[in-house]
Amino acid sequence: MSLRATFLPTAGVIGVVLAWWSFTVLGGVPEFFLPSPPQIFDAFLQKPEYLLGEAGITLIETLAGFAIATAAGLAIGVALAASTTADRITLPVFVALNAVPKVALAPLLLFWLGFGFPPKITLVAIMCFFPILLAVKQGLTSAPIESLELAASLCANRRQTFLKIRFHYALPQIFLGLKTAINLAVIGAVVAELSNPERGLGTVISRSTSNFDTPAAFAAIVLLAVISVTLFYGIALIERLLLPWARETSG
Repeated sequence: MSLRATFLPTAGVIGVVLAWWSFTVLGGVPEFFLPSPPQIFDAFLQKPEYLLGEAGITLIETLAGFAIATAAGLAIGVALAASTTADRITLPVFVALNAVPKVALAPLLLFWLGFGFPPKITLVAIMCFFPILLAVKQGLTSAPIESLELAASLCANRRQTFLKIRFHYALPQIFLGLKTAINLAVIGAVVAELSNPERGLGTVISRSTSNFDTPAAFAAIVLLAVISVTLFYGIALIERLLLPWARETSG
């Protein structure tokens, strides 16, 4: 099963790369318009230390903002699940804030927080906060009523009911929110870097396109894809290790 789970995604990626390569070669597509996979690889080999260094900056911004959003989403999600009044008062506010285009916030954060990491990490946290909040709140309120009634009949207190039942049943939903949010975190980091082109892969893309160096821009995009896929499957692996029972109780 593990071999199949590894082989099929790998085959899918190889198929996409081969189709891309065939399209650029057979279609005679110019390099500056759409480079082929070998041209992108050559662009990476020309400055690997620079590209990997910028990828490290983007990774730091992504993980820092994601960690802040996770902590805030867990804390506020628990509070909203525990209080119907707080949920009804604040949830519309969070929905409205989430509806604001994040691209419009990037220059404002730059104005408020200055240059460097703070505005970028803040934008990442804003990007991935709402999916985590919603997953936590929804998960904590989705415990089966039969389990809650059983806990009440056994005289379990609120703390025991929360930890043993509500949080237990919420974990698959929480991890779904985390997996959704981690890709948004990478997008948020790139948006912030494009608005504030100092360091990071977003800066590489901005400068490369300005210089018509499309292969270098695509090399940065490929690195972003690698970061996103690695972080997503990293969270999925943690979920698999911590929640082996979830696969057995789902369809």
